[in-house]
Amino acid sequence: MNIVCISDLHRSYNDIVVPAGDLLIVAGDIDCTNLFLFNDWLGTLDFKHIVVIAGNHDGNFWYAGKREVRAQLSNAIYLENSGVVLDGVSIWGSPTTPTFNDWFFMKDRGDDIARVWHNIPINLDILITHGPPLNILDANKYGEHCGCWDLHHEVSRIKPLYHVFGHIHSGHGIIKQGMTTFINASIMDEDYQAVNKPITFIL
Repeated sequence: MNIVCISDLHRSYNDIVVPAGDLLIVAGDIDCTNLFLFNDWLGTLDFKHIVVIAGNHDGNFWYAGKREVRAQLSNAIYLENSGVVLDGVSIWGSPTTPTFNDWFFMKDRGDDIARVWHNIPINLDILITHGPPLNILDANKYGEHCGCWDLHHEVSRIKPLYHVFGHIHSGHGIIKQGMTTFINASIMDEDYQAVNKPITFIL
């Protein structure tokens, strides 16, 4: 399966070039003003499957609720602390990030956010979260590591083949640690310029 990963589109989805593939993963912060228009854009892309999660900037996803978002995103599968199996590939996705400012889909570090990560299933091929685990492609422009320790702990235990995320724009890239390949698929840089290309891999 040829998989393409993007994240942190911040309303610029019409301005990016997305190569064709079998599966497109959108790891949150679409930040669109209209879910129907975003869905129309998804419909122009050449993929067998598209999986979308929300991020901390996706207030319209938050207010609409899972059922309505899934109804409006007819060209994609929307995951919110839930999973799906596509052509034998198991995927689980969550929009949750540690609390920072007054945004959406956030939980306080510690027990609150750990309860979300405890729901991640084992034997997972692809984990999608909006935010990164601590110390993995999570450094901001000041060199501060902004990822989630509890997510790091859970991923280390579960060992998915791939972990796709975004959120920290300056962390864009790919790295393998142990059994897991980590992908920060943020399209934007720290100045909210769409300078990063989609990341692709084959599974």
